[in-house]
Amino acid sequence: MKNKYIYSFGGGKAEGAATMKELLGGKGANLAEMTNIGLPVPPGFTISTAMCTHYFENKGKYPKTFPAEVLNALRKVEQLTRKKFGDPKNPLLLSVRSGARASMPGMMDTILNLGLNDETIRGIIDKSKNERFAFDSYRRLIQMYGDVVLGLKPETENDRDPFEIIIEQKKRERKIQHDTDLTVADLRDLVRLFQDEIRKKLGVDFPQDPHEQLWGAISAVFRSWTNERAAVYRKLNNIPVSWGTAVNVQAMVFGNMGQESGTGVAFTRNPSTGENEFYGEFLFNAQGEDVVAGIRTPLSIGSLAEHEPKIHKQLLNVRTVLEQHYRDMQDTEFTIEQGKLYMLQTRAGKRTGFAALRIATDLVTEGLIKPEEAIMRIEPEQLNQLLRPIFDAHEKDEAIKHGRLLAKGLNAGPGAATGKAVFTARDAEEWRKRGEQVILIRIETSPEDIKGMDAAEGILTARGGMTSHAALVARQMGKVCVAGCGALEINYSSRTMEVDGKEVKQGDFISIDGTTGEVILGKIMTKPSDVVRALVNKERLTDSSPVISTFEKLMEWSDKFRTMKVRTNADQPDQSSVALAFGAEGIGLCRTEHMFFGGDRIDAVREMILADDVEGRRKALAKLLPMQRNDFAGIFRVMEGRPVTIRTLDPPLHEFLPHSEHEIQALATIIGISPEQIVRRIDQLKEFNPMLGHRGCRLGIVYPEITEMQALAIFQAACIVKKEGGDVVPEIMIPLVGFAMELREQEKIVRAAAETVFAEQGIRIDYLVGTMIELPRAAIAADEIAGIAEFFSFGTNDLTQTTLGVSRDDAGLFLPRYLEMGIIEHDPFQTLDVKGVGPLMEIAVVKGRRVRKNLKVGICGEHGGDPASIGFCSTLGLDYVSCSPYRVPIARLAAAQAALASRPPAVTRAGKRKR
Repeated sequence: MKNKYIYSFGGGKAEGAATMKELLGGKGANLAEMTNIGLPVPPGFTISTAMCTHYFENKGKYPKTFPAEVLNALRKVEQLTRKKFGDPKNPLLLSVRSGARASMPGMMDTILNLGLNDETIRGIIDKSKNERFAFDSYRRLIQMYGDVVLGLKPETENDRDPFEIIIEQKKRERKIQHDTDLTVADLRDLVRLFQDEIRKKLGVDFPQDPHEQLWGAISAVFRSWTNERAAVYRKLNNIPVSWGTAVNVQAMVFGNMGQESGTGVAFTRNPSTGENEFYGEFLFNAQGEDVVAGIRTPLSIGSLAEHEPKIHKQLLNVRTVLEQHYRDMQDTEFTIEQGKLYMLQTRAGKRTGFAALRIATDLVTEGLIKPEEAIMRIEPEQLNQLLRPIFDAHEKDEAIKHGRLLAKGLNAGPGAATGKAVFTARDAEEWRKRGEQVILIRIETSPEDIKGMDAAEGILTARGGMTSHAALVARQMGKVCVAGCGALEINYSSRTMEVDGKEVKQGDFISIDGTTGEVILGKIMTKPSDVVRALVNKERLTDSSPVISTFEKLMEWSDKFRTMKVRTNADQPDQSSVALAFGAEGIGLCRTEHMFFGGDRIDAVREMILADDVEGRRKALAKLLPMQRNDFAGIFRVMEGRPVTIRTLDPPLHEFLPHSEHEIQALATIIGISPEQIVRRIDQLKEFNPMLGHRGCRLGIVYPEITEMQALAIFQAACIVKKEGGDVVPEIMIPLVGFAMELREQEKIVRAAAETVFAEQGIRIDYLVGTMIELPRAAIAADEIAGIAEFFSFGTNDLTQTTLGVSRDDAGLFLPRYLEMGIIEHDPFQTLDVKGVGPLMEIAVVKGRRVRKNLKVGICGEHGGDPASIGFCSTLGLDYVSCSPYRVPIARLAAAQAALASRPPAVTRAGKRKR
């Protein structure tokens, strides 16, 4: 069958549908869907993502038949609008917009008013009887086309758009403030000045042929799929480059035809709080880009009821139709042309973490979706926002009382952020790399700022509203954001901003409250979020916070559907308590070496390492045993009978030794040997590659007394808690095993220690002995190891290092480049390499359970808290994942999503399968 690259829509009929996002992109699929359900959508056609793939594979060339297909689709639009593209008397004007299958707000390019030239503008003037509107549209086309297609951009990051500079000069000459104050003569002059600027800077003329404009725009939108900001956004949001973008060509409708016209962005619910309220902004006498670019601060959607009650009522009806149809909060764009409403876009709206929870749970209550769907709607990482600190109210009040409140803007992204002021995206990146926390301050953000926005703790803008680029992207990233703070006078050249005579220089601390919109000079202390205060600190909050109830409801649903258990990585009782508050079902990794660094313990550890014989080591270990015993007892008490997996000593011994002359001298005095002896022992322990050297079970093989001391401490602690009336489930895990005999030798020591303690204490405790699978050989020889091990836990940090031959500590020098070049899709130390490391894990699970059918298998590497990695672990049939305490809620949700995703698709009454 011949490839179909173009799908038309208009006149109540469309060749596409919402289910065709992969082919039509999100925008094209939803334009088709809105057309099919009877909403007022201007006619047009979508060029599919398949053509984007063809375009790049063939170095910018199109199939021979493609121009004729475009012309045929254009004819359909002409018939529906009763206008003709390029006709001087009755011209059809077009918009050309991008539309990938995943929403990428502002990252790719758009051209409006396409088809205007020095001749067709006369037809627009005659038809509209509005010369000002015609020349305003023409200058907008030249400005967009000059930037997007011809490439006339600011010379440096600190420079402004060359066209905007010309507009500002014109407004200064005329002593006016707003674009809407420009006269017809001013706009006609701008058209000439813009054309001159293109000719002067680029050496070409602005094209007068409408068809040349159209093909230039289509190709430019395809090319924008690979521009830097789009590439950065894809990387941040895990969007594959192979998806490509569609191109949407649509008949123009005009919001800049006077005060009966306008444009706006509306959300069917509040994207910041999730409240069930119609929420959005609009501008009279404007085109759509004006709202999202933040060039003018818009009016609230509610005020439209006063100015245009009929339109407001129509929009409320559209809101109801869209929510009932899509069963989700929608982000829409609309234009009013001389009192007539047109819908230009709808998509699932970006929302904060709290809004995501509230909307999902409310939709369940309203009967629009089921709990299973609610779970699948929420990005697990969004839960981080609910755990983020907020400002300490007393300290903030004191700061305001002492005159440190600089200004107040729009509360565009909740949470609290303090950092050093920076004024460019590049500075934000560089300062972040050197460990600084920064607040990115911009007049308005643009897609080019995406890297700086990602690096910043928070974002502050002078212009733009709640639907501006800054607000939209901040919500997507989970960043604190205050937008539209008009009191700020920002000077990029001097890297300063001024507010009522108070100056903030680059590097000065400022604080922004994304919940209230306040901007405050200096640092302000933060305190835990409501969720942390209620669940972890057990505070009784005076106000009934909907955050807590929605969070708990989501966790309840997640626990109902997930099949994998969720444990935590914790080394102390307080960490264990936090994890339990977040729903952890045990400890999957207790790193005993972390206990060695506190107080005087490090001296005893060093004494043990520096000892010349077994007796010396045992003497030092005897000092450590009661300390470890108390540690384990504390953890067992907190965990109240939940399993606790304790890893025996893992790191190489050199990590515990002193390095400076002062430290060596102090240690020599404490343990009663000469500094020279310490230096000599340090030299003896030096290794060329210590991470592949004398560490893990290898320490216990050479120094069995270390394993013995730790095992005695574990079982003594267990017996103490058992006698207190508590339940204890210890699991001793031997690290870095590659040979079955290594585990066998260590297991003997552990079991002998257990028998010794049980005999002394007169009680017995059930326990397990298992191992970490963190070496390729261990995975391949898992059947041999499972003959001894009662459980496996994947240590994926080391398994990734040893499989890839990449040091996690040094990977930062080259992995970013690998990501940029597409050599790898994800950082393998953040998301599991399922093609390289994944098969080894699968081999270990299959072989291990072939020998020991009831073998318990989990994961305790950092990947245990990564949603994508959790999904893969679910497919392997792992019993549990283990992660840091604050990632436990994320893991619970991700595990539920993995379980639901593995279910067979449901069958609807119409016989169609759906997820």
